[in-house]
Amino acid sequence: MSQKSHTHAQWSSRVAFLLAAVGSSVGLGNIWKFPYMTGESGGGAFVLVYLICIALIGLPILMSEWMLGRLGQKNPMSTMQQISGRLKRSPAWALVGLAGILGAYLILSFYSVIGGWALAYVKYAVTNTFGGLDNDSVGGLFGGLLESPTALLGWHSVFMIMTVGVVIGGVAGGLERAAKTLMPALGILLLVMVLYAATTPGFAEGASYLLMPDLSKLTGETVLAALGHAFFTLSLGMGIMMAYGSYLSDDVNIGRTAVTVAIMDTVIALMAGLAIFPIVFSNGLDAGAGPGLIFQTLPLAFGQMSGGWFFGILFFVLLVFAAWTSSISLLEPIVEWLEEKSPLSRTGATIAAGLATWALGIATVLSFNLWSGVHPLGVFAMFEGKTIFDLLDYLTSKIMLPLTGLATIIFVGWYMQRDELRTQLNMSSGAFSVWYAISRFITPIGVAAVFIFGLLH
Repeated sequence: MSQKSHTHAQWSSRVAFLLAAVGSSVGLGNIWKFPYMTGESGGGAFVLVYLICIALIGLPILMSEWMLGRLGQKNPMSTMQQISGRLKRSPAWALVGLAGILGAYLILSFYSVIGGWALAYVKYAVTNTFGGLDNDSVGGLFGGLLESPTALLGWHSVFMIMTVGVVIGGVAGGLERAAKTLMPALGILLLVMVLYAATTPGFAEGASYLLMPDLSKLTGETVLAALGHAFFTLSLGMGIMMAYGSYLSDDVNIGRTAVTVAIMDTVIALMAGLAIFPIVFSNGLDAGAGPGLIFQTLPLAFGQMSGGWFFGILFFVLLVFAAWTSSISLLEPIVEWLEEKSPLSRTGATIAAGLATWALGIATVLSFNLWSGVHPLGVFAMFEGKTIFDLLDYLTSKIMLPLTGLATIIFVGWYMQRDELRTQLNMSSGAFSVWYAISRFITPIGVAAVFIFGLLH
């Protein structure tokens, strides 16, 4: 493809960038995936490992991706190509950026389907479908949605159209505008949900399950899941943060901003757990119910609580918005790459990327019904029984994202000049020394060890 000249957009302010970065991080990963992974992986033991992964692995890689993006001022592939060339390193480092873009494409293809679930539940809430539902009927509602390829495809299509519609508007007109309004509103509503959960008889049990680690439940699979989710929730290894960093001005302090994003992201995830697990235990539901947890527990609560119709509508609308801000960020690195590397305009690149992602998402739609018995790599023991959706989730969160993040932190920690890193990160001497040591040794060793252990078990 031919490369054209490209005038790079900039975030209008540090606050705008912070909110957009939080909007990318805070989404279905926190409200949908974190609670069900916690339930499947032993509760507090998973949360403990997850927090350690955020601090020692997530933060150093997040800072590295932002810094690389700001230095390169281009799409992730071109950024890695440019910086490695300036440092006289192998041009193969450009593949790290390309892998991030590919990861974003694969994730968005199934993320959009889950966003479609949230849209469907907005409809259910508006029509008061949750009223009077018991445990069995609320599960039947979710099961009925998954069994209908037509319904899933329709909601998936609407969600992708919403995503494309925002990304076409660019940085200021799309990303910033959505993040400034929707993310604070989601935080407020989650707080209301936690306060409601505190009135239920299962609150103490739910809080204990979430916050008190039972180390006997700590397994290699739990550690790998926590590492994978740390990458997923902070949008690491998928080109997003490198693309966002490319729109970043020099006056933004990367370290302070990264810590703020990580804290806000973790707080939202824990709030989601505190909102959901008390309802699970109060109603005798299974905490390890899997991906359908949020779509089976909260509707039950909305059907029974005072004002449940109103809160049900508001919650699922804002869940859609949370998914929306994350899907926008997933589409952005793909669009940025297409826009810079092809003759396509911003509009053309966004439509092309959106269509390609939508088409792959059809495979995920069918994996819940007509293709539920299709296991593409089932001949391999590690992929046995995995549907297309399961496979895409596993390949991205547990293989692609850790490997891309590992390559990124190795490049920054071992191939870039220490003085340039210190200047870019604008940290005190002591803080930088700690970050540098962690980035060179602890982060890559931790990612590699957990990754290899996960593949062998």
